[in-house]
Amino acid sequence: MKNDLDRLMQEHQIDVVFVVGAAQHNPAMVYFTGRVHVSQAELIKVVGKEPLLYFASAMEREEAAKTGLATQSIEAYHPKRLLEQAQGDAILARAMRYQRMLEDLGVHKGRMAVYGMSEAGLAYAVFSRLSDLMPGIEIVSESDHTILGLARSTKDEKEIEQIRHMGEITIEVVKQTADFLTDQKVVHGVLTKSNGEPLRIGEIKRQINLWLAERGAENPHGTVFAIGRDAAIPHSAGEDQMVLEVGKTIVFDIFPCQEQGGYYYDFTRTWCLGYAPDDVWALYEDVKAVYQTVIEALKLEGQCADYQKLVCDLFEGRGHPTVKSNPTTEEGYVHSLGHGVGLQIHERPWFGTNATEKDILSVGSVFTIEPGLYYPTRGMGIRLEDTYVVHKDGRIEPLAHFPLDLVLPIKMSS
Repeated sequence: MKNDLDRLMQEHQIDVVFVVGAAQHNPAMVYFTGRVHVSQAELIKVVGKEPLLYFASAMEREEAAKTGLATQSIEAYHPKRLLEQAQGDAILARAMRYQRMLEDLGVHKGRMAVYGMSEAGLAYAVFSRLSDLMPGIEIVSESDHTILGLARSTKDEKEIEQIRHMGEITIEVVKQTADFLTDQKVVHGVLTKSNGEPLRIGEIKRQINLWLAERGAENPHGTVFAIGRDAAIPHSAGEDQMVLEVGKTIVFDIFPCQEQGGYYYDFTRTWCLGYAPDDVWALYEDVKAVYQTVIEALKLEGQCADYQKLVCDLFEGRGHPTVKSNPTTEEGYVHSLGHGVGLQIHERPWFGTNATEKDILSVGSVFTIEPGLYYPTRGMGIRLEDTYVVHKDGRIEPLAHFPLDLVLPIKMSS
């Protein structure tokens, strides 16, 4: 959580956190600012002190003020004058500004962790020049595996409520999608619109985007809506031109976020339209049984890697290959059990091969549980996924609820 950040900075010997970029679709910046319209900024947090936000344009001063942070206009550093002093070298001029910003905060030496969203070449050039100007500063390129990732791996109540609200929006759209599908007519085994044309996956995805937008949500990474063999490739998004046939597995994985790149939600169901063949039912029952067993095993302070091992053992006990016995398998259970959810759709805690002893189910953890089985050669895949939270009293519950039903009955057929 945010109130852990100073402790984490001290433990990792980080004296300064420096974040660059806009305050939209920039997880490190949004973590401090919330969702405001600041198109270019820098944020500096010195250990033991409150962060300071530097906004680039006076036109955005009121948006910057909405963050509740102390703010400063970049114009106070006279960028044009710095550019003249740098003899037109824009990279050096920016590095000089960063130097003065840090020195004004009393920072002359120490370890500085850099985060944010910026063009890689520009960031590399500017911070390289800053190193030349301030040899007492050691610039550390941080990732989500370190202090911000650790801080963000648990959420406070305000963050949890934002994710819960995204869950409610997600479930509304999932229900609307199910209702839309079941209202269609089936002709020769294919869902067909009122004009006689087949319904295609691309049309479903466009409807989903519209329904999310109507509720104040974005879908920056798109939606997985994959049928048949594509459903057996976990990250296949589904081909827009494919028609929707009855009796085939559809993996529907939806992971929208708040407008301007806020908190995400993650959810998956597998559906068959009209009916499910016996072999699909058997695969579904295996996934559902493992899902329910793992949910019952979740507990406060549980090691995430242990749950991954458990799900592998359960699936192997049912005769399916898994990544435990064969890390390169493309059939059976081929991925990790889950991941954290927050300002990124995938963040700590981790459950797979990148999990460490620090990836545990702590109070405030928000994470997915998503076992699945995939058989491309059989043209079928099954995944069930919900997003869970660990409460202060140790309870672990999903943040939104939707039935696990496999079959969507079709109301009209011919």
